[in-house]
Amino acid sequence: AQRGFCVVNFSYRLAPEWKFPAALEDTNMVFEWMMEQAGEYGMDVEHIFAVGDSAGAHILSLYLNICTNERYQKLYEFKTPENLNIQAAALNCGQYHIDENDMKDDMTGKLMEEYLPQKGSTEELEKLCADKYLTDKFPPTYIMTAEEDFLKEQAPFFYEKLKETGVPCELHEYTSEQEKLGHVFHLNIRLEAAKKCNDEECMFFERFVK
Repeated sequence: AQRGFCVVNFSYRLAPEWKFPAALEDTNMVFEWMMEQAGEYGMDVEHIFAVGDSAGAHILSLYLNICTNERYQKLYEFKTPENLNIQAAALNCGQYHIDENDMKDDMTGKLMEEYLPQKGSTEELEKLCADKYLTDKFPPTYIMTAEEDFLKEQAPFFYEKLKETGVPCELHEYTSEQEKLGHVFHLNIRLEAAKKCNDEECMFFERFVK
């Protein structure tokens, strides 16, 4: 907001009380609300930019696939708002591919059992893989990770998948001589590296404002 953007910040229903795809349904409801309330709040719905951090990056990557891949959209009961056009996105420290090998990790396996109605069936895990449903309609994307991010390897993986699909994208891995930058470091706005990251993401978005 300090950089001149109108910001809608929201949360979503959490597991284990609410299973997948509750978070995606809630994300869709937020965009429906934005489109309906744009006039009241002075929102420019011709220039919508979406940002997701950590689990939010994963959720956003799936939602963008729903918006841009008709085959994937049909896997869900809800419909995206008419005339919704997300011009660009930033995916920060997210996970974009989950498979049966990941389920062998105790923590990941337990999380997926809590998150997924069928506790991690092959079909469910495939549905969670953003890389499997990419099309060239996916919006231009700024992908960020950091030197000590435990999901660091996911960023270049998804970046390469986006490039292969023909999606304009940038990959940024942040480091600092002052401190080690970990998972979602950019949320600590006291850090100079966080300011730099947020500035650069906003500058990426500004390229799509005409």
